[in-house]
Amino acid sequence: MKFAFYIVLAAIVLALVAAQVGLLSGQRPADLGVKDGRLKPPSVTRNSVSSQAALVPDHPQRAYASIDPLPFKAGGAAASMKALEAVLSTLTGVTIIEQRPDYVYAQAQTRWLKFVDDVEFWANPVRGVIELRSASRLGREDFGVNRQRMEVLRAAYLAVP
Repeated sequence: MKFAFYIVLAAIVLALVAAQVGLLSGQRPADLGVKDGRLKPPSVTRNSVSSQAALVPDHPQRAYASIDPLPFKAGGAAASMKALEAVLSTLTGVTIIEQRPDYVYAQAQTRWLKFVDDVEFWANPVRGVIELRSASRLGREDFGVNRQRMEVLRAAYLAVP
């Protein structure tokens, strides 16, 4: 019994050390961004959400990954992206890496294990919405973390006048 306790304790300590030196953060995908009016499709595993999941009808995770985009604010795309950036800057663990007038790329990092999720937003002028995508870099399952983050962001965004 004591031996099993020490094994579990050692595994926890190793995981925390690995996290602190960046071994659990993964690499930034090279194919992020907007291409032909689309963000990268959702992951083939249950670790991402995308407002454009319906654009890939035969995708194995389409139903799981589908999430609503953010509606434009009354001031249009510019005001909407400004409100989005303001909200992103208030979220714990989220860092804006790249921002353009119609696109924002951010990284969301978990507190203890330092897992990194890639988060993208694109002001879609045709639909009048901000398309969004959030995906874990590592693992096959995110236990709903990406969806939860996007819904927290949505609530804060909608609360901005």
